[in-house]
Amino acid sequence: MANLVYKRVSTDQQSTARQDLVLDEAGIEDPVVFEEDPGTSSRLHPLQRPKFGDLLTYGRPGDTVHISEMFRLVRGNQHILDVLDVLHRDRLSLRIHDGAFSAMDLTARHPRTGELLSTVKFMVQTLAAAGELQRDLQRELTYDGLRAAEARGSKGGRRPAVAADKTDDVRAAYLEGRSIAALARDHRVSRGAIRTAVADLLPDHTPTEEDAPASDLPVTLDMPCKVADYLRTTELEPAERAALDQGAPVRRGQGYTLRVSAAPGVHRQLLARCQPLDGGHGVPAVPAQRKARREYENRVSTLTP
Repeated sequence: MANLVYKRVSTDQQSTARQDLVLDEAGIEDPVVFEEDPGTSSRLHPLQRPKFGDLLTYGRPGDTVHISEMFRLVRGNQHILDVLDVLHRDRLSLRIHDGAFSAMDLTARHPRTGELLSTVKFMVQTLAAAGELQRDLQRELTYDGLRAAEARGSKGGRRPAVAADKTDDVRAAYLEGRSIAALARDHRVSRGAIRTAVADLLPDHTPTEEDAPASDLPVTLDMPCKVADYLRTTELEPAERAALDQGAPVRRGQGYTLRVSAAPGVHRQLLARCQPLDGGHGVPAVPAQRKARREYENRVSTLTP
């Protein structure tokens, strides 16, 4: 009987250190490890993830699947029930070593019908709903905090590396002949921060961009892949097509976003083009596409009119 260990992290900045600690403490004998590529989103159904698919292919009746905590494998009620059905079909056991699910036998079935016990199903659904509620509350509190900070006049994003009260000194020193590297050492910041502070003084600065109205300057926004894929099949104006073709794909888990630089007006035109993703006129909406369009709409709505 084999011990199959499954690991996953949601972003490529995370590590499996915490999972390793929990699984090492469990004392699993001769583990066969299946680890998803970094950045595999929990939104992707477990049965569609490559390494979990490999685990199911490798597993044999009587093997045990080990995970550090339930939400490394599933997200939401339906994911859990789908996975339990597949594990039951393949006669694989599931062992969770940390969290609320660690004290439960999630594979318990009725001795005569073979169906998942109603008490197990109830506990699974209750705990999964509580987890979803916690994540939703965290998102709402984060949003409210950002709105409150904005109302106080606080701007989001990374703070300037060169303090505002030092910018004039940096600019004056640069005009006197100090190099960017020397200024970076003096102020203990990156060279990029110095270049930002003296951007309009650099030899390659183009004043036409600075003098242009702010609303005409290119703005970079991340466009969800489902929006980008739809727009590629749509008739676009030359400026819209150029912005889309020049976008840079950025990997996000199993998908990507397209980093598009365009004038705010072009972003709004692209947003209008993908309105059909919301459904209507007898065409049913695909939830994932509708969600992607609204994510793009939220980003476009922050642009200055």
